[in-house]
Amino acid sequence: MTGAGYTVPALLSVAAVVALERWWLRTGLFRRPAYWLTMLIVFGFQVVVDGRLTRLPSPVVVYDPRGITGLRFPFDIPVEDFLFGFALVTATLLAWERQRPDETADR
Repeated sequence: MTGAGYTVPALLSVAAVVALERWWLRTGLFRRPAYWLTMLIVFGFQVVVDGRLTRLPSPVVVYDPRGITGLRFPFDIPVEDFLFGFALVTATLLAWERQRPDETADR
């Protein structure tokens, strides 16, 4: 069952958010440099915080090794954390973009 407990849902969350943008919302978020800069900033802080929380040999947060792939980078951070982070932040930004008023309606 290696990876099924955390890895599969992490991969599915990324696929769901990308599909949501690509085939339903179509906000153009992935084409904006500001989005990718935002993700860079978010992942920068995630490395600092998550790196401390998951640092081996004395982690604050412990993962069941049967539920993750075991790939950890950097600072012993499970790669699945970055997948969930991407999905969470992107879904939030997509929801934000979706509720914004249409700027072309006033023209």
